[in-house]
Amino acid sequence: MAFASTMRDGDARLRVGALVASIAAIAIMTIVRPHRRAASPGPPVLDSSRLGDPPLVITPTPATSASPPPDSDLRASIGRRAFFDPNLSTPPGTSCASCHDPEHGYAGLNGSTRGVPRGSRPGHFATRATPSVLYLRFERRFRFHWDEEADFPEASGGFFWDGRADSITALIQQPLFNGDEMGNTDARALAARLQAAQYAGDMRTAFEHAFDTPERAVEVLGESLEAFLVSPAMAPFSSRFDDFVRGEGDLTPLEKKGLALFEDHAKGACSGCHTLDHRSNLPVRSLFTDYGYDALAVPRNRGLPRDAAKAGDLGLCQRPDHKWHSDDDRYCGSFRTPSLRNVALRPTFMHNGVFTKLRDVVAFYATRATNPEKWYPDGGAYDDLPEKYWRYVNTSPAPYNRRRGETPVLDEGDVDALVAFLETLSDRNIPR
Repeated sequence: MAFASTMRDGDARLRVGALVASIAAIAIMTIVRPHRRAASPGPPVLDSSRLGDPPLVITPTPATSASPPPDSDLRASIGRRAFFDPNLSTPPGTSCASCHDPEHGYAGLNGSTRGVPRGSRPGHFATRATPSVLYLRFERRFRFHWDEEADFPEASGGFFWDGRADSITALIQQPLFNGDEMGNTDARALAARLQAAQYAGDMRTAFEHAFDTPERAVEVLGESLEAFLVSPAMAPFSSRFDDFVRGEGDLTPLEKKGLALFEDHAKGACSGCHTLDHRSNLPVRSLFTDYGYDALAVPRNRGLPRDAAKAGDLGLCQRPDHKWHSDDDRYCGSFRTPSLRNVALRPTFMHNGVFTKLRDVVAFYATRATNPEKWYPDGGAYDDLPEKYWRYVNTSPAPYNRRRGETPVLDEGDVDALVAFLETLSDRNIPR
Protein backbone atom coordinates (compact mmCIF):
# COMPACT_ATOMS: atom_id res chain seq x y z
CA MET A 1 0.00 0.00 0.00
CA ALA A 2 2.85 2.38 0.85
CA PHE A 3 4.56 1.48 -2.44
CA ALA A 4 1.34 2.07 -4.40
CA SER A 5 0.78 5.37 -2.63
CA THR A 6 4.33 6.40 -3.47
CA MET A 7 3.75 5.47 -7.12
CA ARG A 8 0.53 7.50 -7.23
CA ASP A 9 2.30 10.49 -5.66
CA GLY A 10 5.12 10.07 -8.16
CA ASP A 11 2.69 9.86 -11.07
CA ALA A 12 0.94 12.98 -9.86
CA ARG A 13 4.23 14.82 -9.62
CA LEU A 14 5.16 13.66 -13.12
CA ARG A 15 1.81 14.82 -14.49
CA VAL A 16 2.13 18.22 -12.80
CA GLY A 17 5.69 18.52 -14.07
CA ALA A 18 4.59 17.66 -17.60
CA LEU A 19 1.77 20.20 -17.41
CA VAL A 20 4.14 22.95 -16.25
CA ALA A 21 6.58 22.05 -19.03
CA SER A 22 3.79 22.21 -21.60
CA ILE A 23 2.64 25.62 -20.40
CA ALA A 24 6.20 26.90 -20.51
CA ALA A 25 6.67 25.52 -24.02
CA ILE A 26 3.49 27.22 -25.22
CA ALA A 27 4.61 30.50 -23.69
CA ILE A 28 7.98 30.26 -25.40
CA MET A 29 6.38 29.40 -28.74
CA THR A 30 4.08 32.40 -28.36
CA ILE A 31 7.09 34.64 -27.88
CA VAL A 32 9.26 33.29 -30.69
CA ARG A 33 6.78 32.15 -33.30
CA PRO A 34 6.60 34.35 -36.38
CA HIS A 35 3.73 36.73 -36.81
CA ARG A 36 2.43 38.85 -39.59
CA ARG A 37 2.42 42.57 -39.04
CA ALA A 38 -1.03 44.02 -38.46
CA ALA A 39 -2.07 47.63 -38.20
CA SER A 40 -2.78 48.88 -34.72
CA PRO A 41 -6.45 49.69 -34.21
CA GLY A 42 -7.86 53.17 -34.02
CA PRO A 43 -9.77 54.40 -31.01
CA PRO A 44 -11.31 51.34 -29.32
CA VAL A 45 -15.01 50.72 -29.66
CA LEU A 46 -17.34 49.50 -26.94
CA ASP A 47 -19.90 47.25 -28.62
CA SER A 48 -23.28 48.24 -27.23
CA SER A 49 -25.31 47.06 -30.21
CA ARG A 50 -27.04 44.46 -28.05
CA LEU A 51 -28.65 47.38 -26.23
CA GLY A 52 -29.87 48.85 -29.47
CA ASP A 53 -27.39 51.74 -29.26
CA PRO A 54 -24.67 52.69 -31.72
CA PRO A 55 -21.10 51.72 -30.80
CA LEU A 56 -19.54 54.01 -28.23
CA VAL A 57 -16.10 55.41 -28.94
CA ILE A 58 -13.63 55.32 -26.09
CA THR A 59 -11.06 57.96 -27.01
CA PRO A 60 -7.40 57.00 -26.48
CA THR A 61 -5.89 57.92 -23.15
CA PRO A 62 -3.80 61.04 -23.77
CA ALA A 63 -0.30 61.36 -22.35
CA THR A 64 -1.53 64.05 -19.99
CA SER A 65 -3.22 64.28 -16.63
CA ALA A 66 -6.49 62.38 -16.31
CA SER A 67 -8.69 65.34 -15.36
CA PRO A 68 -8.12 69.06 -15.98
CA PRO A 69 -7.78 71.35 -12.98
CA PRO A 70 -10.64 73.81 -12.35
CA ASP A 71 -8.58 76.73 -13.68
CA SER A 72 -7.63 74.91 -16.90
CA ASP A 73 -9.11 77.70 -19.06
CA LEU A 74 -6.73 80.22 -17.49
CA ARG A 75 -3.84 77.80 -17.84
CA ALA A 76 -4.69 77.21 -21.50
CA SER A 77 -4.82 80.97 -22.02
CA ILE A 78 -1.37 81.34 -20.47
CA GLY A 79 -0.10 78.48 -22.61
CA ARG A 80 -1.43 80.05 -25.78
CA ARG A 81 0.25 83.37 -25.03
CA ALA A 82 3.50 81.61 -24.17
CA PHE A 83 3.28 79.55 -27.37
CA PHE A 84 3.24 82.74 -29.47
CA ASP A 85 5.73 84.65 -27.28
CA PRO A 86 8.91 85.44 -29.27
CA ASN A 87 10.75 86.51 -26.12
CA LEU A 88 11.24 82.96 -24.78
CA SER A 89 14.22 82.22 -27.03
CA THR A 90 17.88 83.22 -26.95
CA PRO A 91 18.25 85.62 -28.64
CA PRO A 92 14.62 86.78 -28.58
CA GLY A 93 12.63 86.49 -31.78
CA THR A 94 11.70 82.80 -32.05
CA SER A 95 8.50 81.47 -30.51
CA CYS A 96 7.05 77.97 -30.50
CA ALA A 97 4.74 79.22 -33.27
CA SER A 98 7.72 80.19 -35.42
CA CYS A 99 8.19 76.50 -36.23
CA HIS A 100 4.67 75.30 -35.35
CA ASP A 101 2.93 77.84 -37.54
CA PRO A 102 -0.91 77.82 -37.60
CA GLU A 103 -0.80 78.70 -41.30
CA HIS A 104 0.91 75.35 -41.89
CA GLY A 105 -1.27 73.26 -39.59
CA TYR A 106 1.09 73.93 -36.66
CA ALA A 107 4.11 72.66 -38.60
CA GLY A 108 6.59 74.97 -40.31
CA LEU A 109 10.13 76.00 -41.17
CA ASN A 110 10.72 79.40 -39.50
CA GLY A 111 12.08 80.76 -42.78
CA SER A 112 14.36 77.82 -43.55
CA THR A 113 14.79 76.40 -47.06
CA ARG A 114 16.51 73.20 -45.90
CA GLY A 115 13.41 71.16 -45.13
CA VAL A 116 13.93 71.49 -41.37
CA PRO A 117 13.25 74.64 -39.30
CA ARG A 118 15.72 77.42 -38.62
CA GLY A 119 16.68 78.01 -35.00
CA SER A 120 16.88 81.25 -33.05
CA ARG A 121 20.56 81.81 -33.85
CA PRO A 122 22.00 82.37 -37.32
CA GLY A 123 23.31 79.22 -38.95
CA HIS A 124 21.50 76.87 -36.56
CA PHE A 125 18.84 74.42 -37.71
CA ALA A 126 16.83 71.58 -36.17
CA THR A 127 17.78 68.07 -37.25
CA ARG A 128 14.26 66.93 -38.17
CA ALA A 129 11.13 68.34 -39.77
CA THR A 130 8.58 69.98 -37.49
CA PRO A 131 5.67 67.68 -36.61
CA SER A 132 2.22 69.22 -36.24
CA VAL A 133 1.04 69.74 -32.66
CA LEU A 134 -2.66 69.65 -33.51
CA TYR A 135 -4.65 66.74 -32.05
CA LEU A 136 -2.04 66.07 -29.33
CA ARG A 137 -4.83 65.41 -26.85
CA PHE A 138 -5.19 61.93 -28.38
CA GLU A 139 -1.51 61.07 -28.16
CA ARG A 140 -0.61 57.84 -26.37
CA ARG A 141 2.34 57.24 -24.10
CA PHE A 142 5.24 55.29 -25.60
CA ARG A 143 4.97 51.53 -25.21
CA PHE A 144 5.74 48.21 -26.86
CA HIS A 145 3.05 45.69 -27.67
CA TRP A 146 3.06 42.31 -29.39
CA ASP A 147 0.13 41.95 -31.73
CA GLU A 148 -1.03 38.40 -32.35
CA GLU A 149 -0.20 38.70 -36.06
CA ALA A 150 2.99 40.74 -35.75
CA ASP A 151 6.49 39.41 -36.45
CA PHE A 152 7.98 41.10 -33.39
CA PRO A 153 7.02 43.57 -30.65
CA GLU A 154 5.98 46.90 -32.12
CA ALA A 155 6.37 50.37 -30.66
CA SER A 156 3.66 52.99 -30.52
CA GLY A 157 3.00 56.38 -29.00
CA GLY A 158 5.26 58.98 -27.49
CA PHE A 159 6.15 62.45 -28.74
CA PHE A 160 8.67 63.47 -31.41
CA TRP A 161 9.57 61.39 -34.46
CA ASP A 162 11.26 58.79 -32.23
CA GLY A 163 8.83 58.87 -29.27
CA ARG A 164 11.53 60.01 -26.87
CA ALA A 165 9.21 62.15 -24.71
CA ASP A 166 6.22 60.77 -22.83
CA SER A 167 4.53 64.00 -21.83
CA ILE A 168 4.09 67.49 -23.23
CA THR A 169 5.83 69.02 -20.22
CA ALA A 170 8.88 66.89 -21.08
CA LEU A 171 8.47 67.58 -24.78
CA ILE A 172 8.63 71.37 -24.58
CA GLN A 173 11.90 71.45 -22.62
CA GLN A 174 13.83 69.91 -25.49
CA PRO A 175 13.34 72.69 -28.09
CA LEU A 176 13.52 75.38 -25.38
CA PHE A 177 17.00 74.27 -24.27
CA ASN A 178 18.31 73.02 -27.60
CA GLY A 179 21.09 75.26 -28.91
CA ASP A 180 19.98 74.62 -32.49
CA GLU A 181 16.35 75.54 -31.79
CA MET A 182 15.25 78.10 -29.15
CA GLY A 183 18.71 78.34 -27.63
CA ASN A 184 18.05 78.87 -23.90
CA THR A 185 21.09 77.94 -21.84
CA ASP A 186 19.49 77.21 -18.47
CA ALA A 187 16.31 77.40 -16.43
CA ARG A 188 17.37 80.59 -14.65
CA ALA A 189 17.59 82.62 -17.87
CA LEU A 190 14.25 81.29 -19.11
CA ALA A 191 12.57 81.96 -15.75
CA ALA A 192 13.73 85.57 -15.93
CA ARG A 193 12.07 85.92 -19.33
CA LEU A 194 8.87 84.42 -17.94
CA GLN A 195 8.83 86.81 -14.98
CA ALA A 196 9.03 89.71 -17.41
CA ALA A 197 6.19 88.39 -19.58
CA GLN A 198 2.80 90.11 -19.63
CA TYR A 199 1.17 86.88 -18.44
CA ALA A 200 3.44 86.44 -15.38
CA GLY A 201 0.67 87.62 -13.08
CA ASP A 202 -1.72 85.04 -14.46
CA MET A 203 0.94 82.37 -13.91
CA ARG A 204 1.05 83.31 -10.22
CA THR A 205 -2.75 83.18 -10.07
CA ALA A 206 -3.10 79.81 -11.80
CA PHE A 207 -0.14 78.03 -10.18
CA GLU A 208 1.10 77.92 -6.62
CA HIS A 209 4.72 78.97 -6.09
CA ALA A 210 5.02 79.69 -9.82
CA PHE A 211 8.37 81.47 -9.52
CA ASP A 212 9.79 80.03 -6.29
CA THR A 213 12.64 78.45 -8.26
CA PRO A 214 13.72 78.60 -11.91
CA GLU A 215 12.91 74.93 -12.25
CA ARG A 216 9.40 75.52 -10.92
CA ALA A 217 8.88 78.34 -13.43
CA VAL A 218 9.87 76.04 -16.32
CA GLU A 219 7.54 73.37 -14.95
CA VAL A 220 4.68 75.88 -14.84
CA LEU A 221 5.44 76.89 -18.42
CA GLY A 222 5.23 73.24 -19.46
CA GLU A 223 1.92 72.71 -17.72
CA SER A 224 0.52 75.87 -19.32
CA LEU A 225 1.61 74.85 -22.80
CA GLU A 226 0.14 71.40 -22.20
CA ALA A 227 -3.20 72.94 -21.21
CA PHE A 228 -3.23 74.90 -24.48
CA LEU A 229 -2.10 72.03 -26.70
CA VAL A 230 -4.67 69.55 -25.37
CA SER A 231 -7.52 72.07 -25.33
CA PRO A 232 -10.56 71.27 -27.51
CA ALA A 233 -9.66 74.14 -29.85
CA MET A 234 -6.48 72.30 -30.84
CA ALA A 235 -8.50 69.34 -32.10
CA PRO A 236 -11.01 71.22 -34.27
CA PHE A 237 -12.36 68.39 -36.49
CA SER A 238 -13.44 71.06 -38.98
CA SER A 239 -12.28 69.65 -42.31
CA ARG A 240 -14.36 68.78 -45.35
CA PHE A 241 -13.72 65.12 -44.50
CA ASP A 242 -15.27 65.72 -41.07
CA ASP A 243 -18.31 67.31 -42.73
CA PHE A 244 -18.52 64.23 -44.96
CA VAL A 245 -18.53 61.69 -42.13
CA ARG A 246 -21.06 63.77 -40.18
CA GLY A 247 -23.36 63.77 -43.21
CA GLU A 248 -23.05 67.54 -43.54
CA GLY A 249 -21.16 67.61 -46.83
CA ASP A 250 -19.95 65.48 -49.70
CA LEU A 251 -16.72 64.67 -51.52
CA THR A 252 -16.11 65.05 -55.23
CA PRO A 253 -15.84 61.92 -57.40
CA LEU A 254 -12.04 62.33 -57.53
CA GLU A 255 -11.83 62.66 -53.74
CA LYS A 256 -14.04 59.59 -53.27
CA LYS A 257 -11.76 57.66 -55.60
CA GLY A 258 -8.82 58.75 -53.45
CA LEU A 259 -10.62 57.59 -50.31
CA ALA A 260 -11.28 54.19 -51.88
CA LEU A 261 -7.61 53.86 -52.89
CA PHE A 262 -6.55 54.99 -49.43
CA GLU A 263 -8.44 52.06 -47.89
CA ASP A 264 -7.79 49.46 -50.62
CA HIS A 265 -5.17 47.06 -49.24
CA ALA A 266 -4.25 45.98 -52.77
CA LYS A 267 -3.67 49.55 -53.97
CA GLY A 268 -2.78 52.46 -51.68
CA ALA A 269 -3.16 50.57 -48.39
CA CYS A 270 -2.61 53.88 -46.57
CA SER A 271 -5.18 53.06 -43.90
CA GLY A 272 -3.01 50.23 -42.62
CA CYS A 273 -1.05 52.84 -40.65
CA HIS A 274 -3.08 56.02 -41.12
CA THR A 275 -6.23 54.57 -39.61
CA LEU A 276 -9.72 55.91 -40.21
CA ASP A 277 -13.36 54.87 -40.13
CA HIS A 278 -15.30 56.99 -42.61
CA ARG A 279 -18.42 54.90 -41.98
CA SER A 280 -18.67 56.32 -38.46
CA ASN A 281 -20.24 59.76 -38.12
CA LEU A 282 -17.79 60.54 -35.31
CA PRO A 283 -14.64 62.24 -36.65
CA VAL A 284 -12.65 61.11 -33.60
CA ARG A 285 -12.75 57.62 -35.11
CA SER A 286 -10.55 58.92 -37.94
CA LEU A 287 -7.32 60.28 -36.47
CA PHE A 288 -5.32 59.09 -39.51
CA THR A 289 -2.57 57.48 -37.48
CA ASP A 290 -2.14 54.28 -35.51
CA TYR A 291 0.64 55.99 -33.49
CA GLY A 292 3.01 53.26 -34.64
CA TYR A 293 6.45 53.32 -36.28
CA ASP A 294 7.58 52.29 -39.73
CA ALA A 295 10.83 52.04 -41.70
CA LEU A 296 10.27 53.62 -45.11
CA ALA A 297 13.85 54.35 -46.21
CA VAL A 298 12.97 57.85 -47.36
CA PRO A 299 15.60 59.51 -49.56
CA ARG A 300 18.35 61.53 -48.01
CA ASN A 301 17.70 65.26 -47.66
CA ARG A 302 20.84 66.58 -49.28
CA GLY A 303 20.21 70.01 -47.85
CA LEU A 304 21.17 68.69 -44.42
CA PRO A 305 24.81 68.28 -43.36
CA ARG A 306 25.88 64.74 -42.65
CA ASP A 307 28.82 63.52 -40.59
CA ALA A 308 30.49 60.79 -42.64
CA ALA A 309 31.71 59.16 -39.43
CA LYS A 310 28.20 58.65 -38.13
CA ALA A 311 25.37 56.40 -39.27
CA GLY A 312 22.93 59.29 -39.66
CA ASP A 313 19.48 59.63 -38.13
CA LEU A 314 18.24 56.13 -37.24
CA GLY A 315 15.07 57.16 -35.42
CA LEU A 316 13.50 54.75 -32.98
CA CYS A 317 16.61 52.73 -32.13
CA GLN A 318 18.39 55.90 -31.00
CA ARG A 319 15.87 56.78 -28.28
CA PRO A 320 17.79 57.71 -25.11
CA ASP A 321 15.38 55.71 -22.91
CA HIS A 322 16.52 52.08 -22.93
CA LYS A 323 13.80 50.82 -20.58
CA TRP A 324 11.86 49.51 -23.58
CA HIS A 325 14.90 48.04 -25.41
CA SER A 326 14.09 50.07 -28.48
CA ASP A 327 17.82 50.11 -29.26
CA ASP A 328 17.56 46.77 -31.06
CA ASP A 329 18.79 46.91 -34.68
CA ARG A 330 15.38 45.97 -36.04
CA TYR A 331 14.02 49.37 -34.98
CA CYS A 332 16.72 51.35 -36.77
CA GLY A 333 15.26 53.44 -39.56
CA SER A 334 11.77 53.47 -38.02
CA PHE A 335 10.00 56.76 -37.36
CA ARG A 336 6.60 57.54 -35.93
CA THR A 337 3.58 57.55 -38.21
CA PRO A 338 2.21 61.12 -38.14
CA SER A 339 -1.44 61.98 -38.42
CA LEU A 340 -2.42 63.04 -41.93
CA ARG A 341 -4.86 65.63 -40.68
CA ASN A 342 -3.80 68.98 -42.21
CA VAL A 343 -1.04 67.24 -44.15
CA ALA A 344 -1.70 69.40 -47.23
CA LEU A 345 -0.82 72.52 -45.19
CA ARG A 346 2.68 71.37 -44.30
CA PRO A 347 5.67 72.89 -46.10
CA THR A 348 7.80 69.73 -45.94
CA PHE A 349 7.24 66.03 -45.41
CA MET A 350 8.92 62.99 -43.85
CA HIS A 351 11.11 63.09 -40.75
CA ASN A 352 13.99 64.73 -42.62
CA GLY A 353 11.89 67.18 -44.64
CA VAL A 354 13.13 65.74 -47.93
CA PHE A 355 9.90 66.43 -49.85
CA THR A 356 8.27 69.82 -50.36
CA LYS A 357 5.26 68.67 -52.41
CA LEU A 358 2.54 66.35 -51.19
CA ARG A 359 2.24 64.75 -54.62
CA ASP A 360 5.91 63.74 -54.48
CA VAL A 361 5.25 61.97 -51.17
CA VAL A 362 2.42 59.90 -52.65
CA ALA A 363 4.47 59.21 -55.81
CA PHE A 364 7.36 58.02 -53.63
CA TYR A 365 5.12 55.51 -51.90
CA ALA A 366 3.80 54.37 -55.29
CA THR A 367 7.14 53.91 -57.05
CA ARG A 368 9.82 53.38 -54.40
CA ALA A 369 9.95 49.68 -55.23
CA THR A 370 9.39 49.83 -59.00
CA ASN A 371 11.44 52.93 -59.90
CA PRO A 372 13.96 53.48 -57.09
CA GLU A 373 16.28 55.44 -59.38
CA LYS A 374 13.75 58.29 -59.26
CA TRP A 375 14.37 58.73 -55.56
CA TYR A 376 17.88 57.43 -54.85
CA PRO A 377 20.49 58.92 -57.22
CA ASP A 378 23.23 56.44 -56.35
CA GLY A 379 22.03 53.52 -58.44
CA GLY A 380 18.66 53.26 -56.77
CA ALA A 381 19.91 52.05 -53.37
CA TYR A 382 18.57 53.41 -50.08
CA ASP A 383 20.81 56.42 -49.49
CA ASP A 384 19.88 57.59 -45.98
CA LEU A 385 20.03 54.27 -44.14
CA PRO A 386 23.13 52.07 -43.61
CA GLU A 387 22.95 48.83 -45.56
CA LYS A 388 22.97 46.67 -42.42
CA TYR A 389 19.45 47.97 -41.66
CA TRP A 390 17.93 47.55 -45.13
CA ARG A 391 16.43 44.21 -44.12
CA TYR A 392 14.09 46.02 -41.72
CA VAL A 393 12.60 48.36 -44.33
CA ASN A 394 8.88 47.78 -44.90
CA THR A 395 8.51 46.01 -48.26
CA SER A 396 5.59 43.63 -47.76
CA PRO A 397 2.26 45.47 -48.25
CA ALA A 398 1.06 47.32 -51.33
CA PRO A 399 2.28 49.50 -52.90
CA TYR A 400 5.77 48.32 -51.85
CA ASN A 401 5.26 44.69 -52.88
CA ARG A 402 6.55 45.10 -56.44
CA ARG A 403 9.85 44.40 -58.13
CA ARG A 404 12.08 46.92 -59.80
CA GLY A 405 10.89 47.57 -63.35
CA GLU A 406 7.35 46.33 -62.78
CA THR A 407 4.31 48.54 -63.31
CA PRO A 408 3.44 50.47 -60.14
CA VAL A 409 0.19 49.44 -58.51
CA LEU A 410 -0.83 53.13 -58.44
CA ASP A 411 -0.87 55.03 -61.74
CA GLU A 412 -0.65 58.80 -62.19
CA GLY A 413 -4.41 59.20 -61.94
CA ASP A 414 -4.44 57.23 -58.71
CA VAL A 415 -1.76 59.50 -57.26
CA ASP A 416 -3.82 62.56 -58.19
CA ALA A 417 -6.90 61.05 -56.54
CA LEU A 418 -5.04 60.29 -53.32
CA VAL A 419 -3.69 63.84 -53.16
CA ALA A 420 -7.19 65.21 -53.75
CA PHE A 421 -8.51 63.14 -50.86
CA LEU A 422 -5.67 64.19 -48.54
CA GLU A 423 -6.51 67.82 -49.25
CA THR A 424 -9.96 67.25 -47.71
CA LEU A 425 -8.28 66.73 -44.31
CA SER A 426 -7.36 70.41 -43.84
CA ASP A 427 -9.17 72.11 -40.95
CA ARG A 428 -10.97 75.40 -41.46
CA ASN A 429 -10.96 76.45 -37.80
CA ILE A 430 -7.31 76.35 -36.79
CA PRO A 431 -6.55 78.46 -33.68
CA ARG A 432 -4.38 81.47 -34.43
